[in-house]
Amino acid sequence: MNLKDKKILILGLGISGVSTVKALDRLGARITISDVKTEDELKEYIDQIRDIDVKYVLGTNDVSVENIDLIVKSPGVPSDLKVFKDANLKGIQVVTDLELAYRINPNGNIIAITGTNGKTTTTTLTGEYFKKAGYNTYVMGNIGVGVLWNMVNSKAKDIFVIEASSFQLHNTFTFKPKISLILNITPDHLNWHKTLENYIDSKKKIFINQSSEDYTVLNYDDSLLRSMEGEINSNLIWFSVNSKLTRGIYIEDGYIVIDDGNEIQRVIKTEEVRILGKHNLENALASVAIAWIMGVDTEIIREVLKTFPGVEHRIEYVDSIDRVQFFNDSKGTNSDASIKAIEAVDSPIVLIAGGMDKGTEFDDFILAFKEKVKALILLGETKEKIKKTALKHGFENVFMVNDMEEAVKKSFQLAQQGDNILLSPACASWDMYNSFEDRGNDFKKVVYRLKEEQNG
Repeated sequence: MNLKDKKILILGLGISGVSTVKALDRLGARITISDVKTEDELKEYIDQIRDIDVKYVLGTNDVSVENIDLIVKSPGVPSDLKVFKDANLKGIQVVTDLELAYRINPNGNIIAITGTNGKTTTTTLTGEYFKKAGYNTYVMGNIGVGVLWNMVNSKAKDIFVIEASSFQLHNTFTFKPKISLILNITPDHLNWHKTLENYIDSKKKIFINQSSEDYTVLNYDDSLLRSMEGEINSNLIWFSVNSKLTRGIYIEDGYIVIDDGNEIQRVIKTEEVRILGKHNLENALASVAIAWIMGVDTEIIREVLKTFPGVEHRIEYVDSIDRVQFFNDSKGTNSDASIKAIEAVDSPIVLIAGGMDKGTEFDDFILAFKEKVKALILLGETKEKIKKTALKHGFENVFMVNDMEEAVKKSFQLAQQGDNILLSPACASWDMYNSFEDRGNDFKKVVYRLKEEQNG
């Protein structure tokens, strides 16, 4: 794809925006950047591209598309802005960095991973197999590493393991990975996608262009994914925690096994997999499927599964104070993710939750407490909504706080020796923080300060 002297508008200057600017500059494009944030708010990103000649339109999304050849939209930018309507009228295509990366390098070894939950863990774990096997491997995408710059600087044999969000997939048209994986689909980001059907359609774009030379990996235990079988044009590989499959990756006699339809190969005992929880067992099975397709040696797969500790902000052990353990699950940005965290952590649990409202309900979240959650601490814009749902279902031990420091201190007051304090918000972070990482780091800082105070 020749982008030399093409006039390209980048909407949204975050991590992906910086990567896109660097790549487009290398390819000779003429770049305009627009972001609703001001120069001061974007300083950390602007500093990374100060030596690149770009035009800025900051503090607004109302930017002219006159003489623009292509728009590259950062994933989280709302799709209903006036600038997109103007672009549509002029026949200007709007894409994400994922689509542009594929157009630049359509022959790459692209492994794309999506799903409502488990994407980051599975993407990181999958990347570890290939690194251990000696491949030059890029782990990138929604995981917090821009796609385009790495793609432009890559070589033909390099492996790209990409975490693909529904936002990134929404504006793809020709994107076709060698292997696609959907871990699960439950309602999420409905404030952005407007309907569940739109959200599902965005996820499907990960496999929609694949052909018989490609592979699609799906979770057999997800009935919605099972219903998509007739839409798959590639080689379909199932994985399942609950069922024995005629072919695929599943659990048998306490082992993760690979069944190619003729021979069953044991990979590892499930109890030897280091990461906690049934949901992480699903993530492990999915990653094994990808490694198997790509011909990674079973010994390497086994060694990685035994040693991989998980990812930061996903049921991450933080510290203990007076035999009370603290766990950071700030990556739990929807009810389903937080339910999985509750299931994985031992009871009794004092739970800290709440954040930005993504338009979903919290009934299943509250019902998952059962006898495990003894108290609920709420903060953020959803705290009244979650409290109302908790009371509706008879859970009354609810406490409202204003910030993370108050949440941690209140949870510690309520906890007894042997309890576990779990931050798993079931909500996005953007009402109070720039990212779930910022929220998780704030939680950890408060815990560490509290420990210092308790130790005098």
